Amino acid sequence: MQTFDQLLNLDVLSLGLIVLRTLVVYLVLLFALRLAGKREIGQMTPFDLVVLLVISNAVQNAMVGPDNSLNGGILAALCLLAVNGLVDRLGLSSRWLHMKLVGQPALLVSDGHLIEEHLRHEGVSVDEVMEALREHGVSDLSTVKMAVLEVDGTISVVPSDAKISRTRRRIRGRKPAG
Repeated sequence: MQTFDQLLNLDVLSLGLIVLRTLVVYLVLLFALRLAGKREIGQMTPFDLVVLLVISNAVQNAMVGPDNSLNGGILAALCLLAVNGLVDRLGLSSRWLHMKLVGQPALLVSDGHLIEEHLRHEGVSVDEVMEALREHGVSDLSTVKMAVLEVDGTISVVPSDAKISRTRRRIRGRKPAG
């Protein structure tokens, strides 16, 4: 059993290593998840969830090493939140960086026709597109103006007979006008 003093380990070198290790793990995972593609992020299967949970457990030790103190855990969590906030802000300020970090939507269906090259590139099957169409109440591919794989992994569908309307959607980090 650890004493209170051991839980509040204030060794600056150890804490500095936790920050460095946490940053490295964050950047490697960010890069790896970006390479995995949009589908992996937005449409998780039970297998994907298990992999995500195992990865989180595996990298925990890589971040804090032998330090299992309260300070080590809090510092790693704060470091993750800070670097995530920094990456988010940098992505908002640079369109090029935003495209590299987040990606861009991919057109999967145009005027009732599947775009096979985009499906292959994004790792999306025809069955997954058809499932998304059904979820949007569309039963026939020929009645689709467009279907888009969004950067969050979801598929947006616009039927050919869709009425054009404007909606107000709050963008994260921006205050609504008014």
